Amino acid sequence: MFKNSVSKYLILFCLIAAKHSFAQNANGVVSSARPMATETGMKILRNGGNAFDAAIAVAATLNVVEPMMSGIGGYGTILIYEAKKKQIRFLNCSGKIPINTNSDLMRPPTNGYEANRRGAKSVSTPGNLHAWEAMHQQYGTLDWKSLFTDAINIADTGFAADVLLARGLGFLFNGFSDYTKSFYGKNGKPIAIGEKLIQKDLAVTFKLIATKGVKVFYEGSIANSIDKTMQSRGGFLRLVDLKNDKAEWWDPVKYSYKGYDVYTASPPSNAFAGLVALGLMDQFRDRHLLANSLEYLHILAEICKRSYVSRLKYSGDPDLHKVPIDSILSAAFLASEARNIDTTKVTPFTSLLSGNTSKHTTDFVVMDKWGNIVSATQTLGEFFGSGIMPEGTGIWLNNSLAYCTYEPKGNPMDAFPGHHKLSGDCPVIIMKDNLPWAALGTPGGHTITQNTPQIIFNMIDFKMTLQQAIDAPKIAFQEPDELAVEEGIPPAIQNGLKTKGHRVVTDDVRIGNAHGIRIIRNQKGNIVDVEVAADKRWKFK
Repeated sequence: MFKNSVSKYLILFCLIAAKHSFAQNANGVVSSARPMATETGMKILRNGGNAFDAAIAVAATLNVVEPMMSGIGGYGTILIYEAKKKQIRFLNCSGKIPINTNSDLMRPPTNGYEANRRGAKSVSTPGNLHAWEAMHQQYGTLDWKSLFTDAINIADTGFAADVLLARGLGFLFNGFSDYTKSFYGKNGKPIAIGEKLIQKDLAVTFKLIATKGVKVFYEGSIANSIDKTMQSRGGFLRLVDLKNDKAEWWDPVKYSYKGYDVYTASPPSNAFAGLVALGLMDQFRDRHLLANSLEYLHILAEICKRSYVSRLKYSGDPDLHKVPIDSILSAAFLASEARNIDTTKVTPFTSLLSGNTSKHTTDFVVMDKWGNIVSATQTLGEFFGSGIMPEGTGIWLNNSLAYCTYEPKGNPMDAFPGHHKLSGDCPVIIMKDNLPWAALGTPGGHTITQNTPQIIFNMIDFKMTLQQAIDAPKIAFQEPDELAVEEGIPPAIQNGLKTKGHRVVTDDVRIGNAHGIRIIRNQKGNIVDVEVAADKRWKFK
């Protein structure tokens, strides 16, 4: 694929607490949140592996070097492009809600309902490993065992804690178990910046997975450890849930925006809300809006609000009810929704439902020299997930059920035992003239389906590079009536938004941590360059 390209390809690492790093390689490109994970992916590509092999290795290494964000105790969403068949597919890693879940314990008037959303009762079935296995069985080329070499070695020998990890430990360390404190701490205190985190048990866990396969996690010794811990801590997850888990391939959903076909995950994912935002902005194409102008940002804010409403109204598990995607993305529906937008002032938002926001997620994008692409978003939910680690495993378990919507009871995003956990991730692959043009993703809870369209608008409408599109200041609607505005939006524009009735909030607003690639072609459709970008928002001084 790269034979017609220029000789150098830029891989941009997103470093936290350091300046950005660059590398070059003609075997493919990787963008992830940690340089060690990015280098792991590049190593797989150099050794002849494809994007699917590299994605598994990147995800496993992120589990080690970014343990508070994602891992095999978590869940996520993967979008892939297979170059040979020219096919885009959605691989659902979000798992299902444990069959014995009592969702009433996560909603008022239950005493302690908020705490239940954070601890053992919030743990849902981890789906990442089964998804990695499914991707490898379908598309992988290298030996399964070889994909975990770096993750095992780094976990075994350790790495220096960065600012984000150290700060998180500083806040949460006192709530850890004695077992977890024994290696996340030193002399009774959390590991500080620059001190080594060594995860011997996690190394052993990955060795078992590498040599015996994922069955050891879902049915073997690791599964037994998880089951024992969940029983002792009052959680709902059991061995039967782990045994019943399986990876699921789904067709993606698509919206065609100004000649670009934007693909993302279909239900049970909630990613379609991002496409609704594209469709609504399409209704204002005759206004010739300027990037981050007052007119644009006001319309965008109202669009984000309407797309958020669509997520709350229409999300659901397809096994329980049909999600009307074709109707939601139809010209008639979008035109009707756009007519509800007042271009001069705020329209009040009303909803009985409530969402949740998290920055504690990771995403990465990989493309190989054959043109295969993986765009993945994976998470534990909140920082360190549920805060529960089964002794001897090194695995943090997620708190996925915190992101269900519990009021009113029985709404489509409630926690329905034995059914799909709905995911708000929105990895995208964008096609132009039936060829891949870009792939990207971002964390950010309910801001994901607001940030992702803004990046797309910046590239398509405002002709920004991918890096510029990611770095440009963003806004996001926050229920019930706030508009989060990043400090890069000029004060005069912020004041204009306030005049239109927006309740602007700016304190510590950082929207997303996106990664992506953009493929640049000549008139013959041959690749001449690949732009790889990573968000600069989460650098720490």
